[in-house]
Amino acid sequence: MEKKSTIFTATHGVMTAEVGVISGELELRTACGDDGSLTLAIAYVGAEEWYTLPGDPYRLHDPRDHEVVHRLLASVLERP
Repeated sequence: MEKKSTIFTATHGVMTAEVGVISGELELRTACGDDGSLTLAIAYVGAEEWYTLPGDPYRLHDPRDHEVVHRLLASVLERP
């Protein structure tokens, strides 16, 4: 399973399934399996508790797209 992580600042917040909107300095982690299954998790930088983004299960048609999807998500979540 390939894993990726990006730290970013969410000024307008990110919706989570567990606690609603969180904002500030956050870390996005994605993991993609060989079958294209994709997991998305987000946390405050340095925190131990991770949250999920609404809408799962996620699946990529081609696992090679993981890098692009991860970068796209981080960029969209960070934009003002």
